[in-house]
Amino acid sequence: MVPNGWEHKSFKQILKLDRGSSPRPIVNFVTDSDDGVNWIKIGDTKGEAAFINSTKQKITKEGAKKSRKVTKGEIILSNSMSYGKPYILNIDGYIHDGWFVIRNYAENLNRDYLIQLLGGELVQRQYKRLAAGGVVSNINSELVYSVKVDIPPMQEQRKIANILATWDKAISATKLLIDNSKQQKKALMQQLLNSALTNNRLLDDSGKPFEGAWKEILLEEHIAFLSGHAFKSSEFKKNEKYKLLRGINITKGSLRWGEEQTFSWPEDLQLKKYSLEVNDIVISMDGSLVGRNYALISDAKMEPMLLVQRVARLRCKNTLFYGYLFQHIASANFKSYVDAVKTVTAIPHISAKDIKHFKIPLPTVKEQEKIAAVLTNADKEIVVLERQLADLKQEKKALMQQLLTGKRRVKLDEAEVA
Repeated sequence: MVPNGWEHKSFKQILKLDRGSSPRPIVNFVTDSDDGVNWIKIGDTKGEAAFINSTKQKITKEGAKKSRKVTKGEIILSNSMSYGKPYILNIDGYIHDGWFVIRNYAENLNRDYLIQLLGGELVQRQYKRLAAGGVVSNINSELVYSVKVDIPPMQEQRKIANILATWDKAISATKLLIDNSKQQKKALMQQLLNSALTNNRLLDDSGKPFEGAWKEILLEEHIAFLSGHAFKSSEFKKNEKYKLLRGINITKGSLRWGEEQTFSWPEDLQLKKYSLEVNDIVISMDGSLVGRNYALISDAKMEPMLLVQRVARLRCKNTLFYGYLFQHIASANFKSYVDAVKTVTAIPHISAKDIKHFKIPLPTVKEQEKIAAVLTNADKEIVVLERQLADLKQEKKALMQQLLTGKRRVKLDEAEVA
């Protein structure tokens, strides 16, 4: 049922799509010349940002004659890759056939309202419903034109867009805080984990800077290393005593247990040596993100887990604090080391020897604990901000569902109505 005062229309009735085009072969028209013009590509978008502010490439004026010109303030819509995502241009330029430019909408739609509408689930769900087979890898003009929406009066559109913009600002501000916190954590890691930068030592329990030289060690001297068991995947179970910890269950810094990712194994005393304990560190030894998927077993109430082949367990001896080692495994230094030693085949991988021969500087255990505490607190601050960001996104999503359907109406003051 259409809300009172709103109109039910298809996009074909209220806007026009012009598709971009490319001079071919494009390599003949890309230029570094000062008189080149902006060549707008998907790669020029920045994460979830709604604006395109610059381009990495330019094309010649001759190439521009065979393309589609767009101007600052216009909306372009991707029709492949991140299909159906709208962007506002902050520059003039030219678009290839992976873009639509949206025109002739101003009589029916406020620009900022249209951006919210195009980026929301109401429209995205229609793309999927209208697409053949329900799978969307790209969209064409016919698909976009077929989308139907309920359109409020222009004054109400502006009010709705303004309300949603406040949530966008809060989301952007939180993202900025996360980025800044990550940069600060990165700087802390470079300072605290590098034995060459120990002029500013942390303070010990007496309030004095730690003293004594650090020594560089091989991990194998200070850990008990174990690689997992070759469990047969054909015999994986559900809801048995032990979860099976596989590479797919390890992400950057934590574990994940989705329905399709969780398998288990019945109790088997012969396999007890592959069980995991709190403060163990696990690393996936293969895959495209080898060296980047690691986790610390930190939950004392965790369900029993068994280590599967191609996953490494690092258990610290009493000379190495687990939190200190975890921060080294999370460091850019470890990633660079893995990239240098990994075997690149169909599936990139590292060996037990590669992990054991990773070198780290080793202060006293007390100093290790202090360093780990500082870096762990920085991690916790980032986690809190990331949860806030997730909450803001969810709240905005729920609000869009209410405001863009008319289930929740906004109040207009006299100035807005006029």
